[in-house]
Amino acid sequence: MANIIIVGTQWGDEGKGKIVDCLTEKSNVVARYQGGHNAGHTVVIGGDKFILHLIPSGVLHKDKLCIIGNGVVVDPLALITEIEELKARGVAVMENLKVSKNAHLIMPTHVSLDLSKELKKGSKKIGTTGRGIGPCYTDKASRSGIRMLDLFWPEQFKEKLRANVADANYMLGQFPDTKKLGADEIYNMYMSYGEKLAPYVDDTDITINEAIKSGKSVLFEGAQGTLLDVDHGTYPYVTSSNATAGGAMTGLGVGPKCIDEVLGVAKAYTTRVGEGPFPSELMGQEGELLREKGAEYGATTGRPRRCGWLDFVVLRHAVRVNGLTGLVITKLDILDGMDKIKVCVGYRYKDQLLKDFPKEMPILEGCTPVYEELDGWTGHTTAGVRSYGKLPQKAKDYMKVIGETLGIPIAIVSTGQDRDDIIYS
Repeated sequence: MANIIIVGTQWGDEGKGKIVDCLTEKSNVVARYQGGHNAGHTVVIGGDKFILHLIPSGVLHKDKLCIIGNGVVVDPLALITEIEELKARGVAVMENLKVSKNAHLIMPTHVSLDLSKELKKGSKKIGTTGRGIGPCYTDKASRSGIRMLDLFWPEQFKEKLRANVADANYMLGQFPDTKKLGADEIYNMYMSYGEKLAPYVDDTDITINEAIKSGKSVLFEGAQGTLLDVDHGTYPYVTSSNATAGGAMTGLGVGPKCIDEVLGVAKAYTTRVGEGPFPSELMGQEGELLREKGAEYGATTGRPRRCGWLDFVVLRHAVRVNGLTGLVITKLDILDGMDKIKVCVGYRYKDQLLKDFPKEMPILEGCTPVYEELDGWTGHTTAGVRSYGKLPQKAKDYMKVIGETLGIPIAIVSTGQDRDDIIYS
């Protein structure tokens, strides 16, 4: 099997975890390249649900190497908890999990700053999960971050920690209700985390490149989605890392020549969680129907997702900035029973018809969607269908419109939660 990047094409929550889990069967290595434990990948196997936050979805397969790359920010307690929960459910996690020495650590200072800054923004809040992701990436970019490897150099770690805590407490002084943090308590806590994580820490850039050189196949797993990318998303309502395909190279330390395919994952409709513009959002009964039928609640936070029709302006943008070679459509079954299905083919801004996704926030916030209406497949079902030939004709027509509009093939269709509810082209 080829080396493939799996990337979200919308605002995240597209079902990447299931697709990675399915493709892992023919891969040797699964590597996560960005984000933190603010992401959640849900995989259902025989009715059992697994929600993964940091560990790649490939861990649910035996004898597959899973890598958490340098581009991921790691809350060590969250990672330890996830490892222990998987072990308690009979999932083998030991030599098959490697964590980059260069991955930056989320500290209690980051969480306090995240929560305090978001609260201060009031009505202008971004919708962060409050888990310290943004402040951790801020320290990384300002060259004051603490990395996984620092846990194994206690004096160096202590020196960095004291400087960071002092800086954080200075900033937290702006928020009178926020408790100041103590360096000694954090030091002792993180030293214990280091002891537990030591068996997993590795030079993952060397490991993954040696695997590729030896002919092994790698799945590159991203979190969030294209419209949450810090450079190519709906800034400032984005995450703090590069969720697009380019992040796979910097987030794992591999060259672009290693990549054979880039598969974009899209729901058969659109969702987003948190604040920010969402042109095709449905505010009424149709949006509620999609949310309840699709169980559109965040895997990590439980927050209700905003729902809307499929947006071709968004998807064209995702095809372009990721260099997609194929598309994966998930949750097709959620559209079962709908008499008519709309697709957004452009945006109306004042007297202009926009076909390309606008970068200017005032324009994006002032856009209204331009829809085309397609026939649904009322009286037929796609749920659990595992052969393309057995899909209702109107569902096939819907897939054809998507593929032809975007100019790329549809490689996979997911028709349900379970691992086996899937169609390969």
